[in-house]
Amino acid sequence: MSASPTEQPADLDLVRSSYDRVADNYVEMNVGDIRKYPWLRAAVDGFAAAVQGLGPVLDVGCGPGAVTGYLAERGLDVSGVDLSPRMVEHARRLYPDLKFDVASATELNLPDASYGGILGWWSLFNLPRHILPQVFETFARALVPGGHVIIGMHMGDHDIERTEAYGAVPVSWTTHLWQPDDLWPMLTKAGLTSVAEITLTESVAGVPSLILVAQRPAG
Repeated sequence: MSASPTEQPADLDLVRSSYDRVADNYVEMNVGDIRKYPWLRAAVDGFAAAVQGLGPVLDVGCGPGAVTGYLAERGLDVSGVDLSPRMVEHARRLYPDLKFDVASATELNLPDASYGGILGWWSLFNLPRHILPQVFETFARALVPGGHVIIGMHMGDHDIERTEAYGAVPVSWTTHLWQPDDLWPMLTKAGLTSVAEITLTESVAGVPSLILVAQRPAG
């Protein structure tokens, strides 16, 4: 697979500034704590077990680092990146022993075959639909053979234009809802094979949840 530059979303700066504005409330509300949601926690635990020993793990769109820290507690060599500098400030404060950088999922320059696992845990739903396949290709190239990617998305058939979030803070972003049949062809085209699909009616955002796990073939 040959690398090519990923197109940048037209609203990248608006989304970045929106997440900067909500970051403090997001942390105060403890939004990213998967311990409160047993089925989400079970999915992350399964991912952690699958990638153990395969190499470092990257949490793309890590926010204030709650899932990154959870995986570190399970013995993984994990780091995080996030679009929002304010989110990364919180992550570095809350998890000072872990590495966090500011970067968009569309700005990553990851070495080939360098990660045992990559997460896009409810962090890719703002990306325009035509850009998401390029991000999956970046993930696939960066995985070692046998490595896994886990994707968490809001599930549905439409888009939601958000003007406020996390305590009525003004924001400007689009939440794209996805169905499994829309995402699997993108992951397959990127060179990944299906491992697991979980759909949940309960969601922290008021819409159903979708979790997909895919693997770079070992051979």
